Amino acid sequence: MDKLRFATIGCGRIAKKHMEGIANNYDDAKLVALCDVVQDKAEKKSKIYNEFLAQKGIVQSKINIYRDYREMIQKEKIDVVTIATESGYHAKIALDCLNAGINVIVEKPIALSTADADLMVKTARENNRKLCVCHQNRFNKAVQMTRKALEDGRFGKLINGTARILWNRDMSYYKQAPWRGTWKLDGGTLMNQCIHDIDLLQWMLGGEVDTVYAQCDTYLRDIEGEDFGAVIIRFKNGAIGIIEGSACVYPKNLEETLSIFGQKGTVCIGGLAVNRIETWRFEDGAESESDVLRRQEGDPDTVYGFGHTPLFKDMIESIREGREPLVNGESGSVAMDIVLAAYKSRKTGMPVKFPIGSFSTLDMQGC
Repeated sequence: MDKLRFATIGCGRIAKKHMEGIANNYDDAKLVALCDVVQDKAEKKSKIYNEFLAQKGIVQSKINIYRDYREMIQKEKIDVVTIATESGYHAKIALDCLNAGINVIVEKPIALSTADADLMVKTARENNRKLCVCHQNRFNKAVQMTRKALEDGRFGKLINGTARILWNRDMSYYKQAPWRGTWKLDGGTLMNQCIHDIDLLQWMLGGEVDTVYAQCDTYLRDIEGEDFGAVIIRFKNGAIGIIEGSACVYPKNLEETLSIFGQKGTVCIGGLAVNRIETWRFEDGAESESDVLRRQEGDPDTVYGFGHTPLFKDMIESIREGREPLVNGESGSVAMDIVLAAYKSRKTGMPVKFPIGSFSTLDMQGC
């Protein structure tokens, strides 16, 4: 079959992982265009993509560069667009691409409002196109092993889970890209740094949320959003999720961990990008903890982890096979809904029941 033609909109820091994901799926995908309002950024990502291919002994033809994504999707024949812009622009760009008949992979979070996320899902369905949210950590081997144990019933009754994201993001990080930490284009630590682990927590504990209660504040960073947040989630199956998210840890990142506790099993996942099993204990004794720990993969070179390549592969296969991607629009919206519920709880001082109704980060202005 012909390769799927990819384009990327937004060529900032995370776009390098998109270049890697496309290049590593070269048998089925090729990058044909890049777009960024700063043309030099797109040019640099074009070189990075070709460097990935060169490592495989592949010569790539010239990639077309655009500053206006609307011109790009009009002129180019594109099967899949990946969106790696500021979070506040995700929805508008995705909707334009879906309405143009293009499949979409959108970086986390899917959007900054429940209304926008719902519209994106609806538009993808109406245009018979795939919408995938880039929660790549679901594809980590440690996470996949834990999910399989869950699906096999090895945990027994789920009791609780924790997501701890204890990182440092100093003011130079926010000044480097002034959209970060704003209600209009980003949100705070929960929406930006913590949402991957929040996605994993809800995916493991059942996905269907009943109630969210949060306490958040801005302690050290001169930003609109929170730099620390604590969240408690009650799931409809009775399990309780606990989230601790910080950008204030001194002097550098400390940990990103996911722990799942059940009647008959305990798993804790750590590593640089939630990629290494640290505790693996099950009543059934199907394998020893020491054997599981010994088979671990090494840490990735960044906190973005290893997951972009298999996520892109899953998206390609979903288009070929006419099925939904693993992290489709509905599934990828849940973590955003949890964060927005936490913000609503912060604003009202009360627990928030699901569904939370219409709410966005813009509703937090002035808080």
